[in-house]
Amino acid sequence: MNISPVVLAIPMYFILMAVEMIALRFQKHPGYRLNDAITNINCGVISQVTGVFIKILSIGIYTLIYEHLSFFTISNNFWTFLLLFFLYDFCYYWAHRMSHEINLFWGGHVVHHSSEEYNLSVALRQSSTQTIWTFFFYFPLALLGFDPVMLVLASGINLLYQFWIHTEAIDRMGFLEKFMNTPSHHRVHHGRNPKYIDKNHGGTFIIFDKWFGTFQREEEKPTYGITTPVRSWNPLWVNLAHYASMKNELQQIPHLSDRVKYLFNKPGWLPEYLGGYRAPKEIEYDYQKFDTVVPASLNWYVFAQYILVLLLTGFFLFKVDSFTWLPKLFVSLIIIWSTVSFSGVFEKRGWYVPQEVIRILAFVAVVFFLVQSLLPLQILVGVLSFYSFASFLWLWKNHQINSQIPTDSL
Repeated sequence: MNISPVVLAIPMYFILMAVEMIALRFQKHPGYRLNDAITNINCGVISQVTGVFIKILSIGIYTLIYEHLSFFTISNNFWTFLLLFFLYDFCYYWAHRMSHEINLFWGGHVVHHSSEEYNLSVALRQSSTQTIWTFFFYFPLALLGFDPVMLVLASGINLLYQFWIHTEAIDRMGFLEKFMNTPSHHRVHHGRNPKYIDKNHGGTFIIFDKWFGTFQREEEKPTYGITTPVRSWNPLWVNLAHYASMKNELQQIPHLSDRVKYLFNKPGWLPEYLGGYRAPKEIEYDYQKFDTVVPASLNWYVFAQYILVLLLTGFFLFKVDSFTWLPKLFVSLIIIWSTVSFSGVFEKRGWYVPQEVIRILAFVAVVFFLVQSLLPLQILVGVLSFYSFASFLWLWKNHQINSQIPTDSL
């Protein structure tokens, strides 16, 4: 069983999101949009699924350094864990800050900032490539002799702490604002207003930003998102859009030395002969969030299908250590495929109906493979047959309605 604190906390994430929705309703706040919230969670789902493979690299190298190159052997107890947690957040601050200040690394972090909303679901909008650019920031902890198991625990708790600060339902928090990261401080971090960009990088503590000159107090209400919106609900494209933009811009840069500078300078940097650094601009007076319109019944279709995909994802993450590589790969692919297919529904892509039909059949096959030993065969076949028939009927009826409504991209 996967005992990662992040995986174990999955049910609590959704309970807290429900609580936040209720609180925002009492505050007469618009709160959540289904397409945005599902895209946020989809990015988190893909990040967790791909992390099954990527974390082997990061934790594996950390463990090798710990076992063969560490200067000390630090015992595991309550006090050393507190020290590790503080030092971990210090390393996190620099990994996070560099993820904003180095263009290549920004490609791994931009995913988290690309939502134009700010609620607890945004906390789950995680990148699938960020670990590649940041895992080595924690190697000093291995050299000091901190146990890899304790590192994973500290990392999980740090990430759990950051979940609750992604909300507008909580205002200022008085004395805690002086040294802890809070919703107010983190709203600043997610703002794309020029004065807010690249500020408040701390994970649990805000003191590192105050020490190293990157702290900004929340003043006017932030406008959330990134300076070049992705304008898509496709979680794969959300993960790849910045890299695609980098590829296009690199092709315009003739000199190798300038290409290297482009990779490691701040996002927005170009050589002077191509216009130079493009500083963030003030928010446009006519700015509107990206949105698309589908019938409410089709939203309910996606929501119902999505609950089943989340159940499959939870089962997979809890049981991942018991799977061999081939089942891991197939289950990961059907989960990622599902997230892309749902984005096609929201965006009314021409391929979404045949894609959904094939996806449903593949989903049924994967579920049958995973749970055939847990249920009597007749019951399992009956349930999956009913699911398939109901899904095809619901999809067909809603497609007829959906085809009569033009796509609105605001």
